[in-house]
Amino acid sequence: MRNRSLRFLLPAIAFVMVLPAAAQGVDTYTIDAVHSNIGFKVRHLVSKVTGRFAAVQGKIMVDTKDITKSSVNVTIDAASIATGNDGRDTHLKSPDFFDVATYPTLTFKSTAVKEVSKGMLEVTGTFTMHGVSKTITIPVANLGTTAGMKPGTVVGGFEGNLKLTRSDYGMGKMVGPLGDEVEISLNIEADK
Repeated sequence: MRNRSLRFLLPAIAFVMVLPAAAQGVDTYTIDAVHSNIGFKVRHLVSKVTGRFAAVQGKIMVDTKDITKSSVNVTIDAASIATGNDGRDTHLKSPDFFDVATYPTLTFKSTAVKEVSKGMLEVTGTFTMHGVSKTITIPVANLGTTAGMKPGTVVGGFEGNLKLTRSDYGMGKMVGPLGDEVEISLNIEADK
């Protein structure tokens, strides 16, 4: 009898534990790496080379009642860098640049989220690359939500663009022929 009571009580306890987050209007999204793109562009002599990081994971918490209580936590696999050229990718993974054996991930953990206009956010946090951590602010467009491909699912979209100076993160190799400023584009689809 006691075990039967516990069997019915445990789901009720779990429901009550989840209820406060839902009541507060907190939506949790998991980044969909297949439908997201972390891209970059950097000058090479007179033109620009583009690339991306194929492996990204993370959570986005959106508090719909108080956006300042929202948060972002993202991890990127440095070895997933891809520019469409195997030789260049191998060089980028080497100690000359990302040194993926020593610094296998790039991370971003938010410390503040602010809505600057309808659907436009400023997400401030700690970005760590190549063992160096700095506070950065990313302008982000909250693209809203829509029904997912599977029945009953919801997806959210977020876009952002920023510029980083790679030598600030200890990656000053070949500055001159290669640009020091890197343009970053974030196109994120995430499952609610």
